[in-house]
Amino acid sequence: MTSLQQRLDAISGDRLRGQKRGLEKESLRSQPDGKLALTPHPAALGSALTHPHITTDYSESQLELITGVHASVDACLAELTEVHQYTARVLHKPGQTSGDEMMWASSMPCGLPTDETIPLGRYGSSNVGRAKSVYRMGLGHRYGRRMQTISGIHYNWSMPGIDNDGYFALIRNFRRHAFLLLALFGASPAVCSTFLAGREHDLQPLGRGGSFYKPYGTTLRMGRLGYQSDAQATLGVSYNGLEGYAASLHDALTRPWPAYEAIGIRNPGGDYNQLATTLLQIENEFYGTIRPKRVIRPGERPLHALRERGVEYVEVRLLDLNPFETIGIAAPTLRFLDVFLMHCLLSESPPDTPDEIHEITQNQQLTASRGREPGLRLSRHGESVSLTQWGTEIITSLMPIAKAMDAAQGVEVHVQAVVQAGTALAAPDTLPSARVLAAVQSEHGDSFVSFVRAQSLQTHQRLLAMPWSAPQQARYEAMAAKSLEDQRAIEEGDTMPFEIYREEYTSPARLGRAAFEPVHHDA
Repeated sequence: MTSLQQRLDAISGDRLRGQKRGLEKESLRSQPDGKLALTPHPAALGSALTHPHITTDYSESQLELITGVHASVDACLAELTEVHQYTARVLHKPGQTSGDEMMWASSMPCGLPTDETIPLGRYGSSNVGRAKSVYRMGLGHRYGRRMQTISGIHYNWSMPGIDNDGYFALIRNFRRHAFLLLALFGASPAVCSTFLAGREHDLQPLGRGGSFYKPYGTTLRMGRLGYQSDAQATLGVSYNGLEGYAASLHDALTRPWPAYEAIGIRNPGGDYNQLATTLLQIENEFYGTIRPKRVIRPGERPLHALRERGVEYVEVRLLDLNPFETIGIAAPTLRFLDVFLMHCLLSESPPDTPDEIHEITQNQQLTASRGREPGLRLSRHGESVSLTQWGTEIITSLMPIAKAMDAAQGVEVHVQAVVQAGTALAAPDTLPSARVLAAVQSEHGDSFVSFVRAQSLQTHQRLLAMPWSAPQQARYEAMAAKSLEDQRAIEEGDTMPFEIYREEYTSPARLGRAAFEPVHHDA
């Protein structure tokens, strides 16, 4: 059997240097008082439908800032910072009674209004724009709008010379070891009471500040409070290969689900409730800590792209916004992730089983809600093991990879990032989740909203104070103007009635592999 070290030795410096990455960072727009901004997506940010770097996620109030693909962590973060700077300038309204809006610095939301008042993303009158809004309407019906106001950071990563089997081996190992990332980088141990309205939960009240928390919580967004449902819990998606994964998704995208059939495609007034009545409306509705991805062509379904052309990169989806960082994430975190992903790729990766998939889910939920609890034990192949011991073993095994990556790039940053992670794991009070709770309790009268509001304001002012040139301003203004033109062109080019567009887009034929026989379930 080939060892990890032998596999590492077989990878050339060129391939190690050939890693590519990009970031997608969500942030709610909030008012100065820490409540959700209910204003439309600012026109100066351009079209949320067509802008390459600034869009919205679920809600009209939820910004998503996107980088291009970069050969280095530093270049990736530099671009994300620049996009933040422009966005902060647009949100800054000096002299206006409404005051500045700002980007909310936490994954868990600011003060929320009633569920139906949370505005859905709007993308104009084109078929593709309407479909995006109807999809979001469907998410609101299925999961509630509050659940969709949680924000995260997605890290897209690839390396040359990895085939489909290699990416799926990486994904299996990532899922096995994801608990470590939740413990190290989770930064959402508390929530505002407005997020919990009408929901069952087991959180404790935090003093009298209108906040709830888990004393040893790391990332409530990745636990039971986050984006999940009974329907999705029935999906035992396996990551043993592209074909099986695609078959699972195909099934979920074509299987009618009684509760969603009861909602219906349209309401009696003719307005749309959702895109489809199947278990998943579209691929993006399937939630996971990591996804295999491929850039899609205009109008193409993601599953079709994967089946036809294979996996191009992976999307890591479990990172919280770090409220202590100006743009929510720092270079050592991304460097640690680069090493961690290489470790997932190079380690032995046996096939997953239904039992292991269940075990992974349990470990994730335990770490999310109790990850800093002294002596907390997880389950590894049915055996009980302490989170700290297992995490330390993984971190130790990352070191040869970190050294090889440093050598290939002529730097000393990856080893440093791994050492830093090991130190933090051994001192849980220094982890971001512990620092958030300490600040909420000692400096903000037990108020989560007060803490994040202060961090968001600091971040906003820091972004405004950074150097910003006239050419940068002109470039972003031009990008915004072009995106609005592009949206108009799409709208003017539409000739098909929306209902026909919806039926065609959601038809099983669009999912690729026409000969595919779906799995039959008794639903």
